[in-house]
Formats: sequence, structure tokens, C-alpha cells
Amino acid sequence: MNLPKLLDGRLKIRHLVLIDALTRRGSVGGAAVELHVTQPVATRGLQDVEDILGVALYERGPRGISPTIFGQAFTEHARAILAQLNAAGRHVLELADAERGTVSVGTHLAGSSVLLPVAIGLLKRTRPALTVIVREGTPEALLAELEAGRVDVIVGRLTSPTTEFVSRTPLYDETVRLYSRTQHPLAQIVDVPLDELTTYPWILPGVETSLRRELEEFFVRHGLDLPRNRVEVTSFLTVRKLLIENDFIAALPSLIAAEDSRLHALTVPLDTVGHSVGITTATTRALSPSAAALIDSLERTATSIRDLSG
Repeated sequence: MNLPKLLDGRLKIRHLVLIDALTRRGSVGGAAVELHVTQPVATRGLQDVEDILGVALYERGPRGISPTIFGQAFTEHARAILAQLNAAGRHVLELADAERGTVSVGTHLAGSSVLLPVAIGLLKRTRPALTVIVREGTPEALLAELEAGRVDVIVGRLTSPTTEFVSRTPLYDETVRLYSRTQHPLAQIVDVPLDELTTYPWILPGVETSLRRELEEFFVRHGLDLPRNRVEVTSFLTVRKLLIENDFIAALPSLIAAEDSRLHALTVPLDTVGHSVGITTATTRALSPSAAALIDSLERTATSIRDLSG
């Protein structure tokens, strides 16, 4: 590959945006819809990039496209470039008005109910003109948003170590327990028999989450089948509504459920299921002043949480 080809003017920012969308969507049609272009335009744009690079970026299959090793590598660089451009524009705006600015934070179940809301409230008391955008999603989807600069920081469970692309900072440890509504038949039992658990409906996290894998391992260790009567939910609001109005069982971080008197912690030890809550940032770009202010607020809030739980 002749590297200067990337700087000869043929590669456009729209090409980078297209590659990011193609990798996330897994189909040309899906990327075209997201970018508000026709499918032939998206196909032609992909062909342009592949011609410039001289390699195939995606494998075509009956269910869509999947990135080759070249496509995955180029996607990472494309997202890093887009992130830098997003950061540059926002940095200029913040320099023009230091009291304003915008910070985008991604979150999933752990951290979304206590840590993040409290930290945002603390931040807004001193920076009322700062805009905070909260995006919910799966850990994998949020990482893609972080790489592309659409998210400045992710708050939630940490399941992987720091890499050359992302930095993960733990803030506090949190236990995971099984919960039901207070009127649930199992809520009245001091030592819940494990074989009773699968006779009730369950709310499970998505298959792409670490908590789901840990729960599956819990069932295997105790010789139990995964509950057949189940729903898969990632939104805590939906989980809570299902729990308080039905006889569902769900595994939740203890801080999330502790504030709702309608939920009851079942006396079932989950062995090694627990997690560290923290923040994830991109190592490839500097934090904006707004992002740094939010992280400072998150760290101060986490200190309070550790003091209360300790």
C-alpha cells in the first residue's frame, strides 16, 4: 500500500463517517438509512475507499457485511480521526465561552441510577450553563461511540483492563444481588432453595453483557437450567416496572435497588458475581474542559458512595 494515497485529496471526511456507520450497522442499507443517503451512494463510497486503500474492507454475506482485518483496523483509525475533529470543534466553542460547553456521557445499568445522576446534579450547581448529554446503550455500542468521539466518557461496570485505546479507572466496587418485589412468594423465605428460582419468570440482561455470562455460569455451577420463562432487558426503568408489578426475579447492582422500598433482596448468595464501577475514556485524545469537570464530579460522588458503603 502506498501511504501517501491517503493524503492525495481523494479520501474525504464523509468516507470516514461512512466506514464508521458500516461497521456499526453491519449492512450497506443500514448505514445508508442512518446517513440519509441512497444505498447506491453508500456502495459507491465504500468502493471509493477500498480503491484508495487497495484492500477489501468488508466481507459480503447473506445477512450483511462484516469487517475484514483491514476493515476493523481502518474503522479504528477513522473513528479516532472523527473523534479528534469533534473534540476540536467543541474545544474552540468552550474557549469562546468558558462557562458553557457540552459533555456527552454514555452509561449502562451499573452507575446509571445513583453515581451519574448525583454527579450531574453536583456539576450543574457550579456549571449551570454546561450541557450534559446522557446516552444509554450496551457496553459494546458505547465503546464505538467513545472511539468516534460522540461520547466523552462512559460510566458503568468495568469488565476489561486499560488498553492503548481506552483508559478504565475504577471508582468503587458494588455487589450484585437477586431482587423481587416485596410481595413475591420467595420474599418471605429466609433461605431460598435454589431449585425454586427457575419456577418463576426472570429478567436477564442481554447476551452481550458480562453480567449475563456470569449469571449463566451461576446456574451451571448449581446444576440449574437457564430459566425458560424470561425476558431480556437493559433499561432499569423497565426492569423496575416489571419487578414491582409481577413475580419476576432479576439480578441488580445493590445500589440501584436499595433506594426502592418496593424491591426485596432475596437471600440467595450469588457467589462471585459483583463488579467494579468506574469511568472509561479514550487515550487517543485530550479531555475537553467540560468532560474533565464531569469526571471530577464523578470522582467526588464516588468518594461519598464509598464512604457510605464502607
